[in-house]
Amino acid sequence: MSYESAGEASDQRLAARLAPSLALLAAVRDTGNITRAAERLGVPQPTVSRRLAALSEVVGAPLTQPDGRGVRLTRAGEILAASAVRALTAVETGVRQTREEISPDSGHVVLGFLHLLGRWLVPSLLHDFRAGHPGVRFSLVQGSRQHVLDRLAGGELDLALVAPLPDDPALDSLALSEQELLLSVPEAHPLARRRRIRVAELADEPFVTLEHGYGLRQIVDDLCAAAGFEPKIAFESQESDTARGLVAAGLGVALLPHFAGAAPAGVVEVPLSPRVSRTIGAAWRAGEHLTPAVRAFRDYVRAHGTRYA
Repeated sequence: MSYESAGEASDQRLAARLAPSLALLAAVRDTGNITRAAERLGVPQPTVSRRLAALSEVVGAPLTQPDGRGVRLTRAGEILAASAVRALTAVETGVRQTREEISPDSGHVVLGFLHLLGRWLVPSLLHDFRAGHPGVRFSLVQGSRQHVLDRLAGGELDLALVAPLPDDPALDSLALSEQELLLSVPEAHPLARRRRIRVAELADEPFVTLEHGYGLRQIVDDLCAAAGFEPKIAFESQESDTARGLVAAGLGVALLPHFAGAAPAGVVEVPLSPRVSRTIGAAWRAGEHLTPAVRAFRDYVRAHGTRYA
């Protein structure tokens, strides 16, 4: 065994001997008084005194010294107490999170979703789910389809709302709805007067698309390839609202989901022939043990998600 590894092993053994009394040292630092520290921890005062003496013996240096009618920590005691407070804070956080994880009413769900779904689907789902589970906390992660699915597969997310659904045996999924995709064109564009249009007719049009990694971008690339051409990309964006703004400015055409309500000023939506749609749904890791809170939210999405999508 090398000197370094032998030293690390020795430090680990010493830390294991010190660990049971770290809360005691932190209490003494906070109170500056043996009696009050004992009351805080619910142990007899003599026990505190004996444990402090034992700690000093393990460390090899005094950790406290008299200070009037109380005590204060020595330099060595302060260093160890500071580490003890950090360690205890981490443990307390872990205890709280563990308690939350085993309860469907006070757990934590890390939810990933596409930017566009944050406009209506995610807020609606969370609003109604939390009406029955007000103690559940959510961490929300937005991004491209590929970014969200990568983080889901890597264990960083509990559940993901994406479109289209993943074709991955490592993931389970459920469909919520079919969302029609329309061609968005500037209102002064000749195609704005069409009732329907075939993808093949767009071979010479400049496209405003989302970046690679977004589901919509893959759909555009696949549709154009099937029609026998490669799209002329004029602009790439990360959000559909930005893409629509560029279309309104006359900078290209875009294949986007139907805009809820009336189309934005300067944009006309034209249906495609044949009709094009994408599936919106939820995905999670196959075979994964879901905590009660995650399972409760997944089951809520499964039972009620179609009415929001």
